[in-house]
Amino acid sequence: MKKLIFLVGMALPVLALAQDPVKDKFIRELMSRMSLEEKIGQLNLLTGGEATTGSVVSTDVEKKIRAGQVGGIFSMSGPAKIRRAQELALQSRHKIPILFGMDVIHGYRTVFPIPLGLAASWDTGLVERSARIAAQEATADGIAWAYSPMVDICRDPRWGRIAETSGEDPVLGSALAAAMVRGYQGDGKYRGNSSLMACVKHFALYGASEAGRDYNTTDMSRIRMYNEYLPPYKAAIDAGVGSVMASFNEIDGIPATANRWLLTDLLRKDWGFKGMVVSDYTGVNEMIDHGIGNLQTVSAKALQAGTDMDMVGEGYLTTLAKSVKEGKVSAAEIDAACRRVLSAKYDLGLFQDPFKFCNEERAASEIYTEKNRVFAREAATKSFVLLKNKNGVLPLKPGRKVALIGPLVNNKENMGGTWAVSEDRSKSVTLLEGLKNTGAEVFTARGANIYSDPVLDAHAAMFGKTTGRDNRSDREMREEAVAVAGKADVIVAALGESAEMSGEASSRTHINIPENQGELLKALVATGKPVVLVLFTGRPLTLTWEDEHVDAILNIWFAGSEAGNAVADVLYGKVNPSGKLPVTFPRNEGQIPIYYAMKNTGRPHSGNPGFEKFRSNYLDAPNTPLYPFGYGLSYTTFRYSAPETDRAVITRQQAATITVSVSNTGHYDGEETVQLYIRDVEGSVTRPVKELKDFKKVFIRKGETVKVSFTVDVSDLSYYYSDLKFRAENGEYEIMTGPNSAETQKVKLELK
Repeated sequence: MKKLIFLVGMALPVLALAQDPVKDKFIRELMSRMSLEEKIGQLNLLTGGEATTGSVVSTDVEKKIRAGQVGGIFSMSGPAKIRRAQELALQSRHKIPILFGMDVIHGYRTVFPIPLGLAASWDTGLVERSARIAAQEATADGIAWAYSPMVDICRDPRWGRIAETSGEDPVLGSALAAAMVRGYQGDGKYRGNSSLMACVKHFALYGASEAGRDYNTTDMSRIRMYNEYLPPYKAAIDAGVGSVMASFNEIDGIPATANRWLLTDLLRKDWGFKGMVVSDYTGVNEMIDHGIGNLQTVSAKALQAGTDMDMVGEGYLTTLAKSVKEGKVSAAEIDAACRRVLSAKYDLGLFQDPFKFCNEERAASEIYTEKNRVFAREAATKSFVLLKNKNGVLPLKPGRKVALIGPLVNNKENMGGTWAVSEDRSKSVTLLEGLKNTGAEVFTARGANIYSDPVLDAHAAMFGKTTGRDNRSDREMREEAVAVAGKADVIVAALGESAEMSGEASSRTHINIPENQGELLKALVATGKPVVLVLFTGRPLTLTWEDEHVDAILNIWFAGSEAGNAVADVLYGKVNPSGKLPVTFPRNEGQIPIYYAMKNTGRPHSGNPGFEKFRSNYLDAPNTPLYPFGYGLSYTTFRYSAPETDRAVITRQQAATITVSVSNTGHYDGEETVQLYIRDVEGSVTRPVKELKDFKKVFIRKGETVKVSFTVDVSDLSYYYSDLKFRAENGEYEIMTGPNSAETQKVKLELK
């Protein structure tokens, strides 16, 4: 992994960006001819209605386009439809083209694993390529703007949108954020027609919502914000992302959409961001319910804070002209926002060719190609995390009869997971299809619905998807499944969440496998046959019973278009699983929030088994998670040496090389992600017990030993102090390496 240094809050001098005098002249002259109302029109982003994330749907869209009252449209796709809308825009007085966006989150028509699953690959090259393919397909279908990457740090798995994140860690999240931006935007020049403008979201702290409830309040100290939550956003900015989306939550008591410190002081002044800021879906209007003003007031506050485009709510369109007349907003503030919107359109080449992304031939030949599906299958296999494999039950032996049981074994609609708004669900490969493609003899039964309760089952089926609910009783389905299992040598139980049980507005207070599915699993285990749990999930689940009683657990997240084939590849050993958890799995909900980079208290638990009075622990459960951050098994085994350093003392001009030997001691070739953590033993402010600083994914043949080296310098030992200055103090540090955050060995390093 390329080393990333995040100076997220320091008011460092920003390097002057190369000016484009031709562009500046063009935009200046265009704006000189525009009326105030036409400038405000450029700040209006409407929905085309194909996919919505709120209750408001835009009306009179065509009329507003002709009147020059629309700057952008999202959720409209297809070259023919976009061409027609663009032709309407060219009937407006200044013929300003429209910017077309879409929620391209983990693929376009070809769908890759959900972002949390992609993060489990710990493979920045693979993640970048997934974004590159998504950009090629989306632009072939007329899209020039993707609302991705979503880089919010999340340490509360009750929050449904953890599925869209890269997990809990700022270093892993930052590396993947930068990779996604590079994949979408290419070199950022948009010279061809296969790169689009990315939009990093949700700025900021959205993943820290209280109680894990979506859209809820967020509050934290600045020191924590700078050290733990802001780095992935900054990584996207440094990678050249073209736009930023404001988050729904408040920061320091002010909603992000109207937070001038966040959008202007930090983002533009300190970080030097020159691009465009857009609100989230009706994010401007929703500040009324936050309690900071009526529609005119919140619209003015959002504009003054630095929000350039108003998504769907039309508060800008209907109130800003009045606010200018009343002196509540200046014409200069509207000019600044309009200039940034027009600049994005210019950079994308839309003024030179409004139909740049309207190519019917590309749409027919570059979307959902066989090559893209092959990559989707590879990406899926690399996202799977093997959580348990008792007595080597996996990989499955060829010729064994398989009972494939569960509510999602043959449901195409749920393979892609949440936020796959453009997928062609009819072409997704189910688990049943994937296993049959191997030639295996497969018996199948549903066994259970997603939920026994029809109301909860309906909640698990949104955005046009269904769970394929069966109206038989739980007992009938369970008895049928047990009878089918009796015909087989091994049971594969495909259980967990449906696609929309995680994602936006899908928070859960209990993050277990639903009870009726759990009863099915117990009945299958009671048969005495080997049971492999293939786990569908968009979040960490509580799996204490499953871990104790099931023979093997393969967490497949939601794997995308090629889910079934990819699962078969791993179950039968064609691919050796190599995924590692990007987020901690708790034992129970009472441990939440739980994450690896926690701090010690003044009365820490000793680490020995059992409860300790007057120590920081629980009466009824250990402090430790069920599966730690960075954890993941393989069909082979790896042995780590203790890390070694080429120098025990470094200075601010020197670096140390940390080397660890990793041996493949098993019977299969495999990939292993070697992780490096640090701890400041004695500092002016308290630090976590360990923090990820680097990682490398290496391929090791069976019987082979490889040496993996990391460079550690002063930047790795630096962090933000209470004064929000980024620095390192002289003193002792612990450098740790290992296969996950819980199993590490250490070496001492001193900074002088």
